Order: sequence, then structure tokens, then C-alpha cells
Amino acid sequence: MQENIKLIDLIIELVDARVPVASRNPDIDGLGKGKSRLVLLNKSDLADAACNKAWMRYFEDKGIFALEVNSKSGSGIKAINGLVQKACAEKIARDRKRGIVGRPVRAMVVGIPNVGKSTFINSFAGKACTRTGNKPGVTKGKQWIRLNKNLELLDTPGILWPKFEDNLVGMHLAFIGSMNDEIIIMEELACDLLDVLRKLYPDAVTGRYGISWEDSAARMLTEIARCRKCFLKGESLDLKKAADLLLDDFRSGRLGRITLESPESPPPVSEQENER
Repeated sequence: MQENIKLIDLIIELVDARVPVASRNPDIDGLGKGKSRLVLLNKSDLADAACNKAWMRYFEDKGIFALEVNSKSGSGIKAINGLVQKACAEKIARDRKRGIVGRPVRAMVVGIPNVGKSTFINSFAGKACTRTGNKPGVTKGKQWIRLNKNLELLDTPGILWPKFEDNLVGMHLAFIGSMNDEIIIMEELACDLLDVLRKLYPDAVTGRYGISWEDSAARMLTEIARCRKCFLKGESLDLKKAADLLLDDFRSGRLGRITLESPESPPPVSEQENER
């Protein structure tokens, strides 16, 4: 990113609307100084509608253009071209004064793994330009994509920073699938999610599974396993299967529209960001 930042006019950053702070790479603010910025709240259909509006105001108050999008359905995609021109209006005006007319805006698309970057680019371009997948790490290298005469995109691999300064950030990223599930104890992650949902959206769980809240997340997971008939051989409950079911229901939106972070109390920023 450092090598290519001088080549571009605009940074288009995709975040997951359910966790807009945790799904931002804190290095982008430092790398993008002096560049126009556009944040896309992707997967906005899975997030709380009122929270989407609040996060839009949050970024706009920081001088960053923001837009709700759903890359899979294409919702919000048509509005991006206009916002790109608006975000880069000063640059376009400078070009015209120098006699440079028709030079396309060059934008770098950034985002952490599994935030939907490749799906967004393909939806924006109206054709398959990049590989997509529901696991992190599909995009392996950078590539330039000419969308139209006014815009070129530089796609970059999704990168997670090497160390989380706050466990809550790592937990939120695990909830949305930006970490490899194979290195996570899913039963523990499911219990963590249940603890969060009990505080923020208790009816989402009870309504989905037809059960009442137990006095611990572990017992709640047991009840989910029982009501969804998650059994191992014999009569013992398969808590791993129940955990996978819960995480999948959350990630797919079957629990309803849920946002885990509020602009009034976002997760702590990293020490690296504080230093800036």
C-alpha cells in the first residue's frame, strides 16, 4: 500500500457495517493522509438500519465520505460514481487548470479479509473482474481494473494487522468471519457471541430458537443444541455443531439486522493509531 499510495487519488475503504471500527485497518488513516477518502458500509443489509445512519454521520463528521452498500444485491452501488467525483472534485479542478482533461480518478480499494471487497468490485464493474469467496484471503495480489473512462481501481489483498491491541476487536472480527474458523474454538466464540447478543439484541436469539435465556452462555448454547437437535452418536449433544449453527445464523442475517458497535462507544483504537 505504501508503494502504491502515490499513484492514487482516492482510497475506497470497505468495512463491515456490523462492526465498522473493528473491520477497519488502523494503518489506513496514516497511509491515506492527504488523499480523498470514501468508506463503504458493506453488508449494510445485515446491520441495524438506525446504526447504519449513525455510522454514516460518524464518518462524515471526520471529513470522510460514506455510503451504505450491499455488494451482493448491488444496493447503493450506482451512487458510488457520483460520490467519487464529489470526493475528488478539488483534484479534478486542479487537473483542468493544468489543461489535463479526461484523466480518470485512480482509486485504491482496501479492506480486511472477508469484508466483501472482490464482490464489491465485480458488482461495481458489472462483470467478474476478481475471484470471490466466503473465506478470507481470496485476493492474493494487486491488480488495476479500468471501470470506465472516469475511474480506475487498484485492488489490493485484504490484510489484517499483526497484533490486536484490544481483545474486543479480535472477537468482533472472529464473529463476522474475518479470521480463519479453523484456528478458533467455535464453542467459545459462540458463547462470546451469546454474551454480546444478550446485552444488545436478546430477542434475536430467543425469537430465532424459541428458547428463553439461561443463566450462562454455555447453558444457552446447550439449549440451542437441544432445540435444533444437534446430536452426536447416541444422545449426547453436539455443541460444536450448535456453535457453527449460531455463527452461521448471525453471519447470514438469520438472527435479524444486528450491529455490534456504536459510534457513541466504539471499540478502543490501537496504540499505533493513538500515536498518530
